[in-house]
Amino acid sequence: MLDQRLLRENPEKIVTQLGRRGIIFDITGLQVIANQEKTLTSRRNLLQARANRIGKTVGSMMKKGFQFESSEIKDLRDQGNRLKIQIAILEEEEKIFTTYLRELLLSLPNLPADSCPDGKNELDNIECKQWGIPRNEDNLKNHWEIAEDLKLIDTERSARIAQSRFITLINQGARLERALINFMLDFHTKNGYSELLPPVLVNTTTLTSSGQLPKFAEESFRCINDDLWLIPSAEVPITSLHRDEVLLEENLPLKYVAYSPCFRREAGSYGRDTRGLIRLHQFDKIELYWFSHPDHSEEAHEQITSDAEGILQALELPYRVIELCTGDLGFSATKTYDLEVWLPGAKAYREISSSSVCGDFQARRSGIRMKSNKDTQLVHTLNASGLAVGRTMAALLEVGQKEDGSVELPDSLVPYFGSKKIEAT
Repeated sequence: MLDQRLLRENPEKIVTQLGRRGIIFDITGLQVIANQEKTLTSRRNLLQARANRIGKTVGSMMKKGFQFESSEIKDLRDQGNRLKIQIAILEEEEKIFTTYLRELLLSLPNLPADSCPDGKNELDNIECKQWGIPRNEDNLKNHWEIAEDLKLIDTERSARIAQSRFITLINQGARLERALINFMLDFHTKNGYSELLPPVLVNTTTLTSSGQLPKFAEESFRCINDDLWLIPSAEVPITSLHRDEVLLEENLPLKYVAYSPCFRREAGSYGRDTRGLIRLHQFDKIELYWFSHPDHSEEAHEQITSDAEGILQALELPYRVIELCTGDLGFSATKTYDLEVWLPGAKAYREISSSSVCGDFQARRSGIRMKSNKDTQLVHTLNASGLAVGRTMAALLEVGQKEDGSVELPDSLVPYFGSKKIEAT
C-alpha cells in the first residue's frame, strides 16, 4: 500500500511512477479524500485536547474542595459532555473517509523502482544473463509426451476427479515430485533459510496484506461459507507471519523457505499451456521470503535471486535471467527478475521463478516494522520461487530425455530420487 504522506506531500511522484506502469491516474479525488480525512483528524484531536484539559481542571478543582454538584463543576462537565458528542460525530465521519481512502489505496499497485527499465509489456523486458548450454536438437519431445510415455502422469482421470488443468502424478512421477521438494528444501536450509510449513487456507486479511486482495479476487479459489481462501503461493501466509509485529533490527534479515501446494484459477489464460505441467490450477512450489532492513533490500534482492539460481545450476538446467520492465511488473513488486528455464522440446525459455523486492508496500499493509534504537520504521519484503516444482520437473524431463525413451537425472538429485534414470516400467 502506498504511503499517505507521499500522497499529501509529493502526489506528482505517484502520478509519474504509475504512468511508468502504463496507468493514467487522476489523483485529484484521492487528494481531496486524504485532505478531508486529515482535517477531520486535526479537528478531533483539537477537541480531544480541550476535553482532556477540562477533565484535568475538574480533577484539580475537586482536590481544592469544590463539590461535585457545584455550579462550577457542573458547568465544566456540561462543556465536556458537549465536546464528547462532537468528538463522536467527528470519529464517525473520519472513519468513513479513512475506510474509503484505504480501499482506494489498496487498489493501487506498488511504484516501480527508479532503476526498473521502462517498457509497455514483456517484449520490453531485458535479458541480464544466460547460464548453461541449451539443447537444440531436432525432434525432441515435449515433457508431457515423455511423462505419458513413462506413465508419470494421468490427466484424463484427474479431469474426472476435478476438472481440466489438474493432474495426478503416478509412481516415478510422484517420487520425482517428492524428491525435488526435499532437494530444494535441503538446499535452501543449508544456505541459512528457516523452514516453514504454513497453512494453505488463509483469511481475507492475510490475502489483503500480501497484495492479492482486492485486485486478484477473481484469480483465487474461495471457501464460500468461511472467511478462507486457498493460497496462490506461500508468499501470502509468510507475509502475515509477523503481521502487526515490531521486529528487532539486529534480527534482520529474516529468511524463510516454505513448501506449499498453490492454487490459481488462471482466469484469462484459457487456451495457453493446456497440456502438461506448466499452467495448472494446483501445483507445488518452494517459496523464498525475506524480511529485510530497508537499507539492505537491494543487496537482498540480488542474493535471493542468486539463491533461486542455485537450484537451477545444481540441477544442470540452462536458464536466463530477465529484468522485467515497468509495464510487466507484478502488483506488489517494485523490481523483479524472472528466471526462465530452457525447455528443449518446446525450443523456448519459460518462467520458473519470479524474484521480487516489494519495498515497504506489503509491510505497510501488514503493519510490520523494525525497531532501531528508539525509532521504528517499516521493513522491506522480498520473495522468490525457489522453485516451481512442476515446471522444474518439466525441464528435467525435456533436458534429460534419451533416444531410448528414458530420462537421465542430474547427479545432485540421485540421492533423493534413488536412481540416475527414469525408465519405462
